[in-house]
Amino acid sequence: MSGSLVLIKGAGDLASGVAARLHRCGFAVVMTELPEPLMVRRTVCFGEAVYDGETAVEEIRARRVPDVAGARAALAEHVIPVLVDPEARCRGELAPAVLIDGIMAKRNTGTTRTDAPRVIALGPGFTAGVDCHAVVETHRGHWLGRVYWQGAALPDTGAPGEIGGAAVAGRVLRAPSDGVLEARAAIGERVTIGQIIATVAGSERLAGSERLAGSERLAGGEIRAGCAGVLRGLMRTGARVAAGVKVGDIDPRAERAYCFTISDKSLAVGGGVLEAILAS
Repeated sequence: MSGSLVLIKGAGDLASGVAARLHRCGFAVVMTELPEPLMVRRTVCFGEAVYDGETAVEEIRARRVPDVAGARAALAEHVIPVLVDPEARCRGELAPAVLIDGIMAKRNTGTTRTDAPRVIALGPGFTAGVDCHAVVETHRGHWLGRVYWQGAALPDTGAPGEIGGAAVAGRVLRAPSDGVLEARAAIGERVTIGQIIATVAGSERLAGSERLAGSERLAGGEIRAGCAGVLRGLMRTGARVAAGVKVGDIDPRAERAYCFTISDKSLAVGGGVLEAILAS
């Protein structure tokens, strides 16, 4: 099936790892995203093209395009097109051989088994044989990357996975309140315990139309590093976040190169997707 068109819903880090693996194997990959996607590991997300127009993950380029014609032009240049199309309505015109739900919402937001000849979903929230043809496991551990043709992936635990063989408390950074994030550190930077990584400005510090809908005078606050290491991911300044949402990630292994390369997890999931596409 090399050369076949694959449509991927979502362009975050896992979906981008899948896209990179398929692109390298000769598949034509098109991705869709939200108008203002919230991405933590931005340096390895093709979804950054939504903001910057073009971006690159490792040696692979992606470009925001306005329509299907633009997508086909980008594919002719061996560039991954990214359309702002949350409902993936472009699938009607593109007629992909494979559709992959890589949104990672932990629930099905509208994908059906009839969306393409083969529909593959990443992680929990889907049941193979019901709303898709196959589910690929995204939970770190023994089952990571495994393809399920019946049933579902392991449920979301809400706890961060192990990094470097250990679960390190404080490596995941979360918003203390609703508001707008302002970065105080850069991805790839070494950080220490207690260092201010970002702040969240509450709605009382925003004027007029910039106020968050449904928010009333939120206090905001600082987001500090809970462990030492390298800042592997952080949402961009200006991101509108909700209290408790993950906004950043510290890698205690402190290998700066890991911040700018596709992760082992993403590659494993990409391998599972490739199996699910090629299996008869």
